[in-house]
Amino acid sequence: MKFATLGDMGARDGQGKVALVDPVAGTAWPVDAILGERVAGMVDLIERYGDLKARIRPTGDAIDLSSARIEAPIPRPARNIMCVGKNYFDHAHEFSRSGFDSSSKDKSDAIPEVPIIFTKVPESVIADGDDIRYPEGVSDSIDYEAELAIIIGEGGRGITKERALDHVWGYTIINDVTARDVQGRHKQWFLGKSFDTFCPMGPWIVTADEVDAASLGVRCWVNDELRQDANTSDLIFDIPTLIETISAGITLRPGDVIATGTPAGVGIGFNPPRYLKRGDRVTIEIDGIGRLTNTLR
Repeated sequence: MKFATLGDMGARDGQGKVALVDPVAGTAWPVDAILGERVAGMVDLIERYGDLKARIRPTGDAIDLSSARIEAPIPRPARNIMCVGKNYFDHAHEFSRSGFDSSSKDKSDAIPEVPIIFTKVPESVIADGDDIRYPEGVSDSIDYEAELAIIIGEGGRGITKERALDHVWGYTIINDVTARDVQGRHKQWFLGKSFDTFCPMGPWIVTADEVDAASLGVRCWVNDELRQDANTSDLIFDIPTLIETISAGITLRPGDVIATGTPAGVGIGFNPPRYLKRGDRVTIEIDGIGRLTNTLR
């Protein structure tokens, strides 16, 4: 199933109304109406999903998706978005060559031996169709990064790889927008990746039973030019490994978001770099999930 957060349907608490969506038909059914009881946002649905799943069916009057505002599926995550750096082989090499990689000295250690984890602040999240704001006077080297994101369902600590996928509720798309000059100047990734509007997410969450996340095509266009084209089968560290690594010392919670890394083809990988310009439209498509489009203004 696919679930979206719709923001213009009498939403309270800043969470929006959660709806079951059929993107092909362009329709949605508010989960509140299906169940006859209030669901207080996407995380509430995730936490109660085991008890509610059998009752969620497309029944009653459908809403035209084109008439509703689709928010980010989790508009304000409770915690920072956890992200993985250099998790595709080709991207690890292109980033090492770029001169901005503080995690590697040269091409001999371009491929990390363990997952590199950093975070983005919740306030960086925006929805499909929202503008990425150009940080005038702060950065002039804005890059894009197409990524598959994991949404945690069942929380836990010390999760093994063998059990990791049992803790995944679903998947969505993230654009890990990055200020490369800030990233390079500070020699770490948090500041340059956490600017306001630097985490487009959506347009919805697809439940884990609908896709095989181990083999999904990931593509990114800048305007109409295909820049990234890869498959999640090319990940250096697969999803179970990422969950095991993060949960070894951190208790994961329902609704936590983990972005799995970006493939080759980002702007910094070109010579000279091809950073985003004002007015550039970035579209990310992941098989079985959908499309996320945002414009730099």
